[in-house]
Amino acid sequence: MTTDPPVLLLAPRINETGLQLRTAAGLRGLRACTATSWRAPRELLGAAVHVYGGPLFADAVGRELGLALLEPAEDWLARLPLALTGRRICATTLAEARALGGPAFVKPPADKLFAARVYPDGGALPGPGLLDGDTPVLVSEVVRFRTEYRLFVLDGAVRTGSRYARDGDLAVAPLGADGPEVLAFARDVLAASASHAPLPSAVVVDVGRTDRGWAVVEANAAWASGGYAADPGEVLDVVLRSSGPAAQLPCTERVFLRELPEVVR
Repeated sequence: MTTDPPVLLLAPRINETGLQLRTAAGLRGLRACTATSWRAPRELLGAAVHVYGGPLFADAVGRELGLALLEPAEDWLARLPLALTGRRICATTLAEARALGGPAFVKPPADKLFAARVYPDGGALPGPGLLDGDTPVLVSEVVRFRTEYRLFVLDGAVRTGSRYARDGDLAVAPLGADGPEVLAFARDVLAASASHAPLPSAVVVDVGRTDRGWAVVEANAAWASGGYAADPGEVLDVVLRSSGPAAQLPCTERVFLRELPEVVR
């Protein structure tokens, strides 16, 4: 393994969070570079690389760069207590969801294979000609989130966060006055998760307020999540842990590894 400093590799289509992470890495003395294509840069082979970008980019370069990409289990949300989710949720397959007779919120648990939204019934979901029936999905009771917040979690504690939506529309702002309530609920979620549905050591958890009270929205991979108004330096810490060299990954984290495809050029 090389002794060179770690490198943060950003996807070619760099977004606002990527720009912030590049600046934060530079202030910390880390090297950050933006990929020029959807290929692993030759000069980084064998280096200690961390990545920030979407799942398609991570899949394209992850195996070749020897990355360990952490993400929550597909059924994480469905395993939480109803008191924290605020709605009934089940982890199932797209084939089963196509048999739904009424409205439900349906989403892929990780990759954005189809739109996550309320479907009037199972017949409105992507058909067999588009996606296989064994595609994992989460099916939940329909609720309306009034406000939604993104929290970057490291070792079971919230490091930073941001509001990102209000009444379904993008509304980015610091946690502000809502912070104490958001963080108090997050502590309950993370405590319950430790016993009911463990998370990787570095992850993003979204929570929000519905008409019924506080509820978990979902959990996502930190290496593919927008930071919104969260502190970039804290976001960087979580991203680096979530997407580092496989050789440095503790055995306890292997259950959270994303399965990376072998890319044939």
